[in-house]
Amino acid sequence: MDRLIDLLPELWSATAETLFVVSLALVFGGLAGLLLGLALYATRSGSLYPNRAVFGVLNVVVNFFRPIPFVILLAAVQPFARALGIPGIGPEFGVFAITLASMFAISRIVEQNLLTVRPGVIEAARAAGASRGRILFRLVPREALGPLILGYTFIVVALVDMTAIAGAVAAGGLGEFAIVYGFKQFNPAVTWAAVLIIIVLVQGVQFLGNALARRVLRR
Repeated sequence: MDRLIDLLPELWSATAETLFVVSLALVFGGLAGLLLGLALYATRSGSLYPNRAVFGVLNVVVNFFRPIPFVILLAAVQPFARALGIPGIGPEFGVFAITLASMFAISRIVEQNLLTVRPGVIEAARAAGASRGRILFRLVPREALGPLILGYTFIVVALVDMTAIAGAVAAGGLGEFAIVYGFKQFNPAVTWAAVLIIIVLVQGVQFLGNALARRVLRR
């Protein structure tokens, strides 16, 4: 316990690094995944911009990257990150790797939730003179907003898990803290301190996401 007290500054710093990585990865991965999901939805057969070739390529790309275990992806993208001038370790690398991993998962969540929008809503908008672009970027996301919020909440929880895994390659955050000061030094109290903070973060995100989704769905 005394060792844990001595490590409190490092623990708070690791928590801040986790929040930093999760926030940036959510912004970059969330935006890229949203655009990719919209493209998948729009180009599928019978949708707003049906294009079998484009949908086929996007579908293959997403299906190729999405099943790769994150710990393997970390090792695989390190050379690519260094080629772009990003260090192969540290929080910056964590943001890069988690963004790549999350964008493909997010794209599927976006696509699947957009498909829940009733065709009648789209047909009514088309009959009222709304353009396909307006329907795609404004109407459809608004109609699926509640499920999308729940989907992104799930992704944020997954991002926290990814930051912990990224700690295995010295990507900072609570994962690296638990490994370096807890696991390697045989100090379970330190490990469990990191675990409890992760649990609090996840529960907080889940509570806020559920509350916001309920509010949207009641409208």
